[in-house]
Amino acid sequence: MEVYAALALGAFLAATLLPLSSEAMLAALVAARGHDLAILFAIALVANTAGSCMNWLLGRFLLHWQDRRWFPVKHDALARAQAWFGRWGSWSLLLAWLPVVGDPLTLAAGVLRVDFLRFVLLTGLGKAARYAAVIWLAAKI
Repeated sequence: MEVYAALALGAFLAATLLPLSSEAMLAALVAARGHDLAILFAIALVANTAGSCMNWLLGRFLLHWQDRRWFPVKHDALARAQAWFGRWGSWSLLLAWLPVVGDPLTLAAGVLRVDFLRFVLLTGLGKAARYAAVIWLAAKI
């Protein structure tokens, strides 16, 4: 049970603006065998998507503090994410799992007031594909 809680925490924090990765932890748990893969997938997906929702909320309600030193996204990163949205629209959220650009994308979605249900569906779909690939690859090793 502690393993699942650690995965949930790691996956949640990895989706926030903290520089963490949940894929390595998930792959290690899969490779260790003995854990239910469907449960690992569900925990990682739900927790990581919830972390992205935290970013959406930051963008939606806390942007007026963006010039503060403690604000987690620098102006340039947010501008790049908004440019992605300008070009690809909310479909770019399918790439919210990418390192470096994914977290600012989810924050920009909040800034740009992307519909929350659409945000969760697109972000979750992209993350589901990523976690399925991680589990498949780790299980093959």
